[in-house]
Amino acid sequence: MPCYFTSLFKFFMLRRLIRHGFIVAVASTLTACAGLTAGNLFSHYTQQNVIVYQAIKTGQYQKAQSALPKEVVAGDILDNFERGRVSFLAESYKESKSALEASDRAVRVQQDKALISISDTATSVGALAINDNITEYVPPDYELGFLHLYLGLNYIQRNDLEGALVEVRRANQVQERARKARENALRSAESAMRQKGLDPNIGSVLSRYPDAGDKLKAVQNGYLLYLSGLLYEASNDLNGAYIDYTRALAVAPENDAVIDAVIRVAKRSGRNQDLAILKKQYGDRPNLNQGEGRIIVLEEQGIVNAMQSWNLTLPVYDSRGNTALYTVALPYYVPGVSVKYPALEIDGEKIASDELVDVTLMAQQQLSENMPTILLRQALRVYAKDQIRKSTAKDDDVGNLIFNVWNTLTEQPDTRSWQTLPGVVNVASETVKVGTHQISAAGQDYTFDVRDRQTTLVWISRQGGSASIWHKQLGRM
Repeated sequence: MPCYFTSLFKFFMLRRLIRHGFIVAVASTLTACAGLTAGNLFSHYTQQNVIVYQAIKTGQYQKAQSALPKEVVAGDILDNFERGRVSFLAESYKESKSALEASDRAVRVQQDKALISISDTATSVGALAINDNITEYVPPDYELGFLHLYLGLNYIQRNDLEGALVEVRRANQVQERARKARENALRSAESAMRQKGLDPNIGSVLSRYPDAGDKLKAVQNGYLLYLSGLLYEASNDLNGAYIDYTRALAVAPENDAVIDAVIRVAKRSGRNQDLAILKKQYGDRPNLNQGEGRIIVLEEQGIVNAMQSWNLTLPVYDSRGNTALYTVALPYYVPGVSVKYPALEIDGEKIASDELVDVTLMAQQQLSENMPTILLRQALRVYAKDQIRKSTAKDDDVGNLIFNVWNTLTEQPDTRSWQTLPGVVNVASETVKVGTHQISAAGQDYTFDVRDRQTTLVWISRQGGSASIWHKQLGRM
């Protein structure tokens, strides 16, 4: 909303409604031309974040970094999520790590607070008169998992394996909390799959995870589980590696790189009984020979869908014949068209990669779980606003008109989410001769070395026609 209009609207609204004893506290929530600490009165998060989002979507990482807001938009947690991710893509690793650490500190403060505080209650009550964007942002489990994942990647990029391991351990705690919170739903999905006569998922059997198909994929991050297994294996913690690799297999049962990792670690750790099951299902996988090395490519593609606004204006009539207009605003995901990226090439040869995680699926699952609460608060908000209107405007036609305008302008859906996350993440595992190799993505050629019977990790994130690429040596695995 333009500044002059906001100011003019505020002036006439307050002038008219104060005369009727309108709740002065509402006036204190208005700040012309300035974003509130937990959202804006007259727009929702997707609208506020559109420049950054579109810049990342088209691969303009530096432009996105420049467009990051200087003022607080959605609070320390979400603002620094976005800053950390954008800076990582722009290869500003120091800034990325600093921003993600700031998010981490803010999350800890939030989690340490009492379940109900006076300030939170006041904010929640205020949200019933305005919209939910003024409430404190509480990140869902899948975003907390990505927080620790990207902190871990920052440590890997700095050659700090110990720091990365700390983060994947913390991420695993988030993953387990998410699984346990949804245990009943996952078991129900597992039962439905069994009734259809589907063969059991070997990963679910080995990891004792529910065999819940897409339901499990929507709450467990295969990217995080695979990276965790990779780091445990690199540190020679074969038990930790096997646990997380089998969990990744439960989420992505046909992923060739995950299958290769599970069989490899089963051999190294002497799990002969499990190995027999794996070989029967997938066949054997050869060990590295002298003069060979392994390349593991983690490939992020695109950007997660952003929630949009669905609005419906409803007239509400009272016994005096007055009519009030209430806008119902709900967040939703527009069905996205997946962008097809050309296959990666190593030394001019195309390589196949398999999906680890569909981030949009996780985001949509979170919205589905939140929708009953969103709908309840929406109903309460209509009631609360109507009570305020009746107690202030009464039979005043101008007062009712002002309220109608106020209700329409301030009813905004809560579209807050970590919008610069990738859309999907794939992985590929290739055995090559020792020496110098070149990987090609988005018109970029990146050169790296592969050492004898050792593993080289190549990390790539592709958006639009651009790519951010780096590699690290993980040693003998």
